[in-house]
Amino acid sequence: MSAPVLTEEPGAPATASPGIGTRLLRGVLPYVLALVLAFVVSGIVIVALGYDVVGAYRTILTTSFRTGFGFTETLTKWVPLTLLALGFTIPLAVNRFNIGGEGQLLVGATAAAGVGIVHADLPAAVLLPLVIVAGVLSGALWAGIAAFLMGRFRVNEILSTVLLNFVSFQVLDYVATEVWSDPAAGVAATQRVGAGALLPDVGGPPGVHAGILLAVLVTLVTIVVTRRTAAGFELRAAGTNPRAAGINGIRVEKVAVLALITGGALGGLAGALEVSGVHGRALEGMQSNFLLIGIIVGLIARGSALWVPVVAFGIAILEVGASSMQRTVGVPAEMVLIIEALILIFLLLSDVIAGRLARRAA
Repeated sequence: MSAPVLTEEPGAPATASPGIGTRLLRGVLPYVLALVLAFVVSGIVIVALGYDVVGAYRTILTTSFRTGFGFTETLTKWVPLTLLALGFTIPLAVNRFNIGGEGQLLVGATAAAGVGIVHADLPAAVLLPLVIVAGVLSGALWAGIAAFLMGRFRVNEILSTVLLNFVSFQVLDYVATEVWSDPAAGVAATQRVGAGALLPDVGGPPGVHAGILLAVLVTLVTIVVTRRTAAGFELRAAGTNPRAAGINGIRVEKVAVLALITGGALGGLAGALEVSGVHGRALEGMQSNFLLIGIIVGLIARGSALWVPVVAFGIAILEVGASSMQRTVGVPAEMVLIIEALILIFLLLSDVIAGRLARRAA
């Protein structure tokens, strides 16, 4: 017997899927509202503290574009923020939390600096790829420790990656003070890498290193892999419904392990680019607050690799503007962290409200 054919009842309204414009509006509107509300609330705080809110916001939003130095600083911050945010969002797609980007960056930077120092006499065509690969592999290995503990012994990856961050501080400190130390640096820092390990500048403002192009390439590859390949489908399926994915032959734990290792590799790449493109060495504190902001970027982007570079660029603008704001207006730079946190909070609240409205409509 053939299956019955379902037809719409006469007079029933046709249900058309929303158009591209409607979907785009629904996707962008929460971000716009979150930005506006975050700046309004932060503005009230700035005024209450007795500062010039107009001058503060003007400085934050224009510093990155007024001078070549400001734009260079923005792009320089965009690279590690994007890579660490991607390193967070890839495991997040399978419901795993990589909180070890800080340690992965430091270990990758330490390995990259070590290769750049030991093999300083090699030509750039050989040494530079070795430095980059050393950083990537070290970051992957560092995350692999947490991935192994998670897959083999069910150790929570949040705990293991956070603890490995503290170990990485000691690894860098030992290398920078005992192995390849540079006493003239004034801080715990390694010797400078060879000239062949440094990334060349690209066109545009001086100081814009070629690592930006590599970060763009990695970002594009990540977007394509996660959205257009079988591996990306398995990643999304394992995160959306692990039980159904397992029934259909997807090894969920293996996917989670590989996702965490991939996130570590991206963190290691960020460390290598910081050494080759920014500092020319590994030094204590080079991780700045990239981990915290990278997680914020990943969450604001809602785990989407497509939105990560866009959000990261916006956050980089705020971060560069924060330093200038503190110098010119006197507002503490930490105010930008409040703005970023408020953006995330209001964005999450928009999800809650949208969910309740959808349930009421149903």
